[in-house]
Amino acid sequence: MTASTSRSTDAECLRVERLSKHFLALKALDEVSLTLRRGEILGLIGPNGSGKSTLINVVSGVLPPTGGSVVMDGTDISGWKAHRVAKVGIGRSFQRVRLFGGMSVLENVLVAALSVGFGRAEALERAHQALATMGAENWLSMSAAALPYGHQRLVEVARAIAMRPHYLFLDEPAAGLNEHESAELLGRLAPLPKSQNLGMLIVDHDMHLIMRLCHRLHVLNYGRTIAQGTPQEVRRIPEVIEAYLGSSAEAVHA
Repeated sequence: MTASTSRSTDAECLRVERLSKHFLALKALDEVSLTLRRGEILGLIGPNGSGKSTLINVVSGVLPPTGGSVVMDGTDISGWKAHRVAKVGIGRSFQRVRLFGGMSVLENVLVAALSVGFGRAEALERAHQALATMGAENWLSMSAAALPYGHQRLVEVARAIAMRPHYLFLDEPAAGLNEHESAELLGRLAPLPKSQNLGMLIVDHDMHLIMRLCHRLHVLNYGRTIAQGTPQEVRRIPEVIEAYLGSSAEAVHA
């Protein structure tokens, strides 16, 4: 698909317009529209099967869209393959940790930086910087497989950061973490949009993390948008409470 330049108002934002993804008769995404700006954290929430991971997969090029468009900083990247999307500035982590167990922590992050075209010296510098940002600078020579699960999660995020993305998608980064590890993750993620000049989209079921970390929320159910706004606004919407938050909303209110 040919890249095209959009309006100047699209500069430094990721704009998803009426994005759809169908699997035969199943509408996993049904004309979803959202905007992610650099410097902010957008939480994408909804019950299991609502289309959250599908949206990340379509925007990052893992899956082709059925319809709609994705415009990044004024360039239409709809339907681009994942490696091309990564090179122009969209980084991501996955629901399941995908580190290379036979490599060291540093090698895992270095490979990510090399994959988007940095020379070895610059890639090595970026890998060190990313690991320091996530508090992992003391694990450089350790085997990734030997790390505790919570530390593997931090390295997974460091790998995405080393690619120097303009937009960072985190798919369930707190999954499997205990309360202490989740708090550490929150502390590491919160400064990133400003310090790295990136927009962050995060999907997670840890509502305490989401409510404290995100500037705005976008809520999906059955592949469609049912609400969007600040965490304070969204957690008071009856449709959201019924569809997803439930008792978690009361816990966050407290």
